[in-house]
Amino acid sequence: MTGPAAIRTQRIANHRIFKPTGDTEVISAPARETAILLSATGEPANKTRLILSTALGNGLEIFDFTVFSFFAGFIGHAFFPAKDPFTSLMLAVGTFGAGFLARPIGAVVIGGYADRVGRRSGMTLSILLMAVGTAAIALCPQYYRIGVAAPFIVLAGRLLQGFAAGGEVGAATTYLMESAARNRRGYMVSWQMVSQGAAATLGAICGFSLSKFMNPESLAEWGWRIPFLLGTLIAPIGYYIRRHLPESEPADGTDHRIKIVALLTDHRKHLATAILVLMSQSVTMYVVVFFMPSYLTRVMHFPAASGFLAATVSSVTLTVVAFIGGRFVDRMSCRKPLVMGATAFSAALCLPAFFILSHASNLGIVIVVVFLMTACLSSGLVATLLLLMEMFPTSVRATGSATAVAVAVTLFGGTAQLAVTALIARTGDPMFAGYYVFIFNVISIAALAFYREVKPDIK
Repeated sequence: MTGPAAIRTQRIANHRIFKPTGDTEVISAPARETAILLSATGEPANKTRLILSTALGNGLEIFDFTVFSFFAGFIGHAFFPAKDPFTSLMLAVGTFGAGFLARPIGAVVIGGYADRVGRRSGMTLSILLMAVGTAAIALCPQYYRIGVAAPFIVLAGRLLQGFAAGGEVGAATTYLMESAARNRRGYMVSWQMVSQGAAATLGAICGFSLSKFMNPESLAEWGWRIPFLLGTLIAPIGYYIRRHLPESEPADGTDHRIKIVALLTDHRKHLATAILVLMSQSVTMYVVVFFMPSYLTRVMHFPAASGFLAATVSSVTLTVVAFIGGRFVDRMSCRKPLVMGATAFSAALCLPAFFILSHASNLGIVIVVVFLMTACLSSGLVATLLLLMEMFPTSVRATGSATAVAVAVTLFGGTAQLAVTALIARTGDPMFAGYYVFIFNVISIAALAFYREVKPDIK
């Protein structure tokens, strides 16, 4: 054999393939070229491209979340006009929340597709759908131009974003984990959390900068679209990179059941455990990172700049600590102790932290408290993702992990801000934010206590 085919065959033969079941073997020329290739050191041969492609899709979701939250008032004015500005805002927030309802459906559909066809195929589909949904919001004419069609287009775009985000987590995170050597899984998966923190930081800076340097009229008319247009431009780059990644080795095809059926039939206990473990982290994330600016400005009456600073500190802390946590978890044979420890620290810290916040008048104290809470949360995020994915076999790993995350985020994380706001409004006690976070952390600790971890080196 000569020419490009011979070169390609030699290239494959000189690498090891990491099969998702955990076996490593040397493959011969007839082996699948679409497998994930590892160098002799156990690192992916295309590590930079792999990390970049997964980070773009995951980061785009958080970026959209941040800028939609920041510009919800402008979006409500543009697409949901009402006599009462508060009604417009609530309709915009409701439209944003509708995206959470689509997440579990996307987890089942795209996760099953990634398990059946390949992780790369699932990732490519999710970022394509995310791009279409983001473009629909960015380019939709205002209500006064096309009437009632405008809010329906925005709603459809948000539902498409949620559907894509639901499947993105399972396909992308599983791809990262399965392409890494066993002692590097934490490092690879940590880039998912790093991308979230970086995207939240970028979204906050983008929103703050536009509000700072544009007059209110221009911002309300067209300026709020700029971040969504930026996201629309980023998504095709991620799509192109993902299209040129190697495909993962598919799982054993002897089980022809629909993936969600196999998951609920054979692995429902692990699915329930995963949801209960993720529940506390979802609630803590959405309260401490995303709700904190509103808590400081609307409940504790700090200036708006203080809320922005708290959001920036949370995002940067998430980025740095999650990366360090990923390197640390690679030194441990089990994930459960680190997850248990991080959750216990979060539970122990949340009540005194919110007590301090509810009585603080000094911004420096507030920033220190926000940093500590975010650091506790971030330290266990990577270990939790690995624990979650290692609960499920290869055949349903993308479906199982995506479904667990989607259900936890939709039922608990996505409703946390609304629930905390309602509790504080009803009782007048700002400490209810801390009580809420504490209860869910205790439930997760109980679920972890009853879970018997299967060590990754024997699975």
